[in-house]
Amino acid sequence: MSSTLDNLIRMANQIAANLQHEPNVPEAVAEHIRLFWDPRMKQMIFAHDNDGLLPDAAAAITRLKTNA
Repeated sequence: MSSTLDNLIRMANQIAANLQHEPNVPEAVAEHIRLFWDPRMKQMIFAHDNDGLLPDAAAAITRLKTNA
């Protein structure tokens, strides 16, 4: 794995951890990534197989991929 991808995984997991207070964590994580991540960042994490992502972060990425 590249260090950039490692950083994106870490960031997605941190977002999920910080949004645990939300009623729908995967939706909140997906919205944050949709609004604030650069298209290149999204493209890189979409190409990843969700390995290393927390369940809420993985669900958010899957949701974004299916709606892209």
